[in-house]
Amino acid sequence: MKNKIACVMKRRPILWIINLLFSLLVLTVTLVTLEWIHRISREENFFTTYFEKYYSSYILAWLLLLFAYLFILGVTGRHAAATGFVGIIGNLFGIICYYKLVMRSEPFLPWDLSQIGDLGGIASNVKFTIPPTIIYSALIFLALFVVSFFVRLPYKPQHKLVIRLVMSAASLIGACVILFGIYLVPSNCEWFHIYADSWMQDRYYRKYGVITGFMTNLTLLDIIEPENYSAEAVEKIVEDTEKAKKRQKPLYDTSYAANADNEEVVTPNIIYVMNESFWDVSRLDGITYDRELTPNLTKLKEEGAYGLSYSPSFGGGTCDVEFEALTGFSVEYLPSGSKPYQQYVTKNTFSLPRWLLSQGYSTTAIHGYYERFWSRNKAYPNLGINDFISLEDIVNPDLKRGFVSDHEMTQQIISEYEKQKNDGPVFIHAVTMQNHTTYGEGRYSEDDFVNIVDNTVGLSSETLTQLRDFATGVYEADAALGELVDYLRTVEEPTILVFWGDHFNPLGKGYELFENTGWIAEGDTTSPNLRGTDLLIWSNFDSSKVELGTIGAYEITPVMMDLYGIEKPLYFDFLTQEMSVMRSRSHGVTVNVDGTYSDDMTDEQKTWFDNQWIWQYDMMFGGDTLGANTIGSETLE
Repeated sequence: MKNKIACVMKRRPILWIINLLFSLLVLTVTLVTLEWIHRISREENFFTTYFEKYYSSYILAWLLLLFAYLFILGVTGRHAAATGFVGIIGNLFGIICYYKLVMRSEPFLPWDLSQIGDLGGIASNVKFTIPPTIIYSALIFLALFVVSFFVRLPYKPQHKLVIRLVMSAASLIGACVILFGIYLVPSNCEWFHIYADSWMQDRYYRKYGVITGFMTNLTLLDIIEPENYSAEAVEKIVEDTEKAKKRQKPLYDTSYAANADNEEVVTPNIIYVMNESFWDVSRLDGITYDRELTPNLTKLKEEGAYGLSYSPSFGGGTCDVEFEALTGFSVEYLPSGSKPYQQYVTKNTFSLPRWLLSQGYSTTAIHGYYERFWSRNKAYPNLGINDFISLEDIVNPDLKRGFVSDHEMTQQIISEYEKQKNDGPVFIHAVTMQNHTTYGEGRYSEDDFVNIVDNTVGLSSETLTQLRDFATGVYEADAALGELVDYLRTVEEPTILVFWGDHFNPLGKGYELFENTGWIAEGDTTSPNLRGTDLLIWSNFDSSKVELGTIGAYEITPVMMDLYGIEKPLYFDFLTQEMSVMRSRSHGVTVNVDGTYSDDMTDEQKTWFDNQWIWQYDMMFGGDTLGANTIGSETLE
């Protein structure tokens, strides 16, 4: 017995070393594999490009993993539990980041957690490919997990409870120090050479890593009051806007408002159609199709206002575009990746529908998907939308690609229009779903598919297959547009139709489609050319051709009202006045009046940009100095 005890005592230092080395191995491998997974689509050398420059952020992430590991080890007394927890949670962050970057060009952000319920709704329509890095990482951790069962704890049985309690408490304190003392304190982050870059989250995560990127973004859940904000500052901006309004002329010389008699007063019905992923893909060079993809849009360009909407989104985030178009608010001022409908439109919010309610309009939204998607069922009433027709309300809808078809959406719009047109002016806002990502074979019958007859830019078969699916959706969206316009030509009531696409999507193998056709330079995945979706503003009472150029999605409504001389709320007057200086500011890119792009702003543009944020902040988060959020409240059911 004495010999046995002596043997155990001699082995205990070795057990401590084995425990230490195994724990260090698990933690280091976790940090390496999650970054490996996250960066698989990148060709940069991680160690020389990022780790050497920003090593302190990775040390903090490693320490946070260490405290998580020790906490689980202390609570359970099992290396297997700690290895499984750290390995699964750590690599899950990398996996989610990877897929989100592929789909939407932005990483996993804290506010994405509020959208977990929406993921299941689209999962059945998305085809995922599993990269080798995920498989290799899973095999590595499976091996570590098996080994963990053979790693014995080094402390004596009589000390077991005390040591585990101390370990759990110490690790919890350590984790809190890193989270609350460093990650959530920007000034302390800067001491570790971690500098905020909330407008370019992809770049931010590449620099500082997934864990540090995610944790430091928790500070952005709170909106910081703009510099110089006060009720007096808002009142000064309002006063300047009112003065400028008296001498303000229509933006476009060829518009209806610029050429109509002053006595002509029109109270038109207004229909918005935000078409899922719509942009005229035939704009790309080197690809020929077996038919014209957008014959109706091409025709309507000659009898309406046409241009490009500069989208705040790529690959998803439809609600960002919708939020901008309905409110005139820009998501540029909000944390990158945040979702306004779910985070901010939780009370009465200024918007076009709310304004129209005060002008006697009925307000209806139609969406070809579930009402809870992007929390529209909660956000729409706060935007002043009285009636909401969603997938749950459509009986036996016509489906394409597993979604309500654009043809069906047109029929729903016409049906609602007919029901409401005799009871006063009508506003209908429709959001389609047919051409939602992801793309591939089998989504249409062969008879319906658009064919690609020439490919001079060397696109891969994978890209061609997905492009064929997408182009078919564009063709059918254009057909639905033509169907709606044909109907509106027959109605007596003056009606305005605003039709635009919400965003571009990844198509095929990486960015091959855009790079091979010269649409973007190789590797330029943040190019402004990936933001401009087709925008048409047409009416059945005027056929003036207007060239809009490129405008921000948040300028769509002010421009529509300006084109037809519709009385605007003063904030929209401010936005139209701002367009004499710049047409958009989104994702750090300025769209200048001449249509060129710039990363910087002139002093004059910066002044307008800052004033826009002060006014927007006042209505969204501040004192609502003008009471804009209560407009139309008395008419809501």
